[in-house]
Amino acid sequence: MRTLILLALAGLGAQLVDGSLGMAYGVTSTTLLLALGTGPAAASATVHLAEIGTTLMSGASHWRFGNVDWKVVVRFGVPGAVGSFLGATVLSRLSTEVAEPVMSLILLGLGVYVMSRFTFKGLPADRLGKPLGRRFLTPLGLVAGFLDATGGGGWGPVGTPALLASGRLEPRKVIGSVDTSEFLVAVAASLGFLFSLGSQGLSWTWVAAFLAGGLVAAPVAAWLVRLVPPRVLGSAVGGIIVVTNVRTLLTSDRLGAPDGLAVPVYALLLLVWAAALGHSVRAHLRERAAGAEREPVAV
Repeated sequence: MRTLILLALAGLGAQLVDGSLGMAYGVTSTTLLLALGTGPAAASATVHLAEIGTTLMSGASHWRFGNVDWKVVVRFGVPGAVGSFLGATVLSRLSTEVAEPVMSLILLGLGVYVMSRFTFKGLPADRLGKPLGRRFLTPLGLVAGFLDATGGGGWGPVGTPALLASGRLEPRKVIGSVDTSEFLVAVAASLGFLFSLGSQGLSWTWVAAFLAGGLVAAPVAAWLVRLVPPRVLGSAVGGIIVVTNVRTLLTSDRLGAPDGLAVPVYALLLLVWAAALGHSVRAHLRERAAGAEREPVAV
């Protein structure tokens, strides 16, 4: 019973972060399952089965609060579903150890770009509202879906920074659209795992525990993302991407980072991230005050 309660709390926390920042549910949940001794394929299958319910609730909540661009959902989510099904069916034969550090370096670069862009310049208004084409969304969806299924998480970490970096959607709509399209990815990945694994290694009780926690958090996260200013939200998401991928690189056996390097690096990153968030908050307050001064006074 204690394990089920912990899993439900983990699902609640992961979905709260995922629904408000557009990432981290799969990574957080899969990491916990692996720590409990679950095999990689079974862990990813458990998380994706739970995500069918959590992403459906999250998508409905984001739609209710106006955070969804349906064209992006279709153009991004359908190829993502194809990629996730393929990733699920080949997970037992595919090793992602070689690709993981390379992908983390790419994501780290995107995270630095997103955090610096939103911290120092805010929302890039020159491209805001311009359509995102299939040439960009289709390959992005295929790669993100494949990595999500094979790595137990990756849809948000790949999709969210790329869409934010495009500057064509405001952060809340990026997060809402990524979370909503993840429903298609979760369904396709689950079908792929059930097709290739059956119920081997799966605990439906654990799936239910993750699902219960995520369902509670989904509407709260969708409401929260509307309240956070785009500039601050962009800095927060960028920091999550940077910290997550630096951690992946530091713990990679292939890179062989010294054991004592992690603590000072994390401390420096957290200081930089806190400074970026503080700068974004101050810049937002200045912009809001300037906008209030420009508004005509009603007579």
